[in-house]
Amino acid sequence: MAWSTRELADLAGTTVNTVRHYHRLGLLEEPERRSNGYKEYEVRHLVRLLRIRRLADLGVPLSRIGEASAHSDATPDMLRKLDTELAESIKRLGRARHDIAAILREGAPADIAAGFESVASRLSDADTSMIHIYTLLYDEEALEDVRRMVETDADARAVGDDINALAPDADEATRQHLAERLAPSLAQNLADYPWMRDPAARLAKSGRITQQTFIQAMVDLYNPAQLDVFARARNLADEYLQARRPADDDIE
Repeated sequence: MAWSTRELADLAGTTVNTVRHYHRLGLLEEPERRSNGYKEYEVRHLVRLLRIRRLADLGVPLSRIGEASAHSDATPDMLRKLDTELAESIKRLGRARHDIAAILREGAPADIAAGFESVASRLSDADTSMIHIYTLLYDEEALEDVRRMVETDADARAVGDDINALAPDADEATRQHLAERLAPSLAQNLADYPWMRDPAARLAKSGRITQQTFIQAMVDLYNPAQLDVFARARNLADEYLQARRPADDDIE
């Protein structure tokens, strides 16, 4: 019994192009040709093709199939490495399915940062962009705190909406009024999450890169009036916290 290239490919559940690719890589021996020039594959070619397909299905790179087929002493180690990679892929796919379910459940944008699906509809484009920056700069513990802050702040989103709508040339009174409205929640966040004052232990990048990236992102994503409101609110928040602090020095 002999088969043409197409017959061999169909029998093995693959394509003619794949068979030809294996020939080019030297994985599959070229068969004899009939008098009419057509290739004539035998059982040994079919078995070899099936072996190649089996190893490829396991995830063995084509560049190492020859080594695996030869029962090399390195094959078990290669398979253990593949198994580790597959386990990581399974975890990644599991996380992806979990995130997709959350996105569909909350009706959130597909590109929202993981964990922020439930509040995505209440955040501005600048806010969601900053959250993506946070995922780059902070460790997972810090991101958990950021998620909690966003969820809490999103429940009273009126101030945020007004800041998002703030014109670059907003007057002094408007800026100060917004800063005074924002400061209490900011002060509460600073009190609840002290690491925000000195985030060095929560950084995923170096302090220098974090500072440069954060500052550049803020400048690019928010207009001058908004940045001014944030700065004023931070100063006011620090004043509120200082006023709350017990006068330990006086007691001593």
